[in-house]
Formats: sequence, structure tokens, C-alpha cells
Amino acid sequence: QVQLVESGGGLVQAGGSLRLSCAASASISILNGMGWYRQAPGKERELVALITRAGSTNYADSVKGRFTISRDYAKNTMYLQMNSLKPEDTAVYYCNAYLRIDYWGQGTQVTVSS
Repeated sequence: QVQLVESGGGLVQAGGSLRLSCAASASISILNGMGWYRQAPGKERELVALITRAGSTNYADSVKGRFTISRDYAKNTMYLQMNSLKPEDTAVYYCNAYLRIDYWGQGTQVTVSS
């Protein structure tokens, strides 16, 4: 079983930056993939970015060029660097890890004011 704990959310003005962290209770090197999802009020949860075991990355079109996903094996932590934030990025951001099944964190709120 893998436990995931997100941190780094908060309130930021449009154009600002935040870095989200996702700390895993197990070695992330064994995971098939990790990713960030978000869910805005009244909307479905959507993929933001993912990174495979091999290191390939994929981003939602809405965040390409602004967000960067990365990981630190030594710290068993995944990150999401978010730059040029927009009000429409406001959502609860969830960390996801896949190893035979999906594991989810509890979520961290990101609020971008205009």
C-alpha cells in the first residue's frame, strides 16, 4: 500500500507561482507512474500532468508551457511547479500513483485570485 501526502497549495494572485509536493510512503521507483489531477467545483476530476516510470511526461493542453512535473527519488517525492497561474487553475489538486491499483492523496487546495 502506498500513502500519498500533498502539500504546497494556497492562495496566489494571477501570474504567480506555486510548487506542489507529493510525498510517498514507499519508494517511488517501483511505481508504474505518478500524476497530478485537479477538480474544480462542479466539474469532474481531470488529469493535469503525469510522469511514467521511464520518465516520460504528459500534460493537459491547458497547462502546457506553464506547469512542470518532476520527481526526486531520494526524497520519494513528486512535484508540480506551477507558473503563470490563472484563475481557472483554481481547484483541489490530487496526487496519484499507480502500482497495480490507483492510490490517491487527500488533495490540496489551490486558489488563484484575479
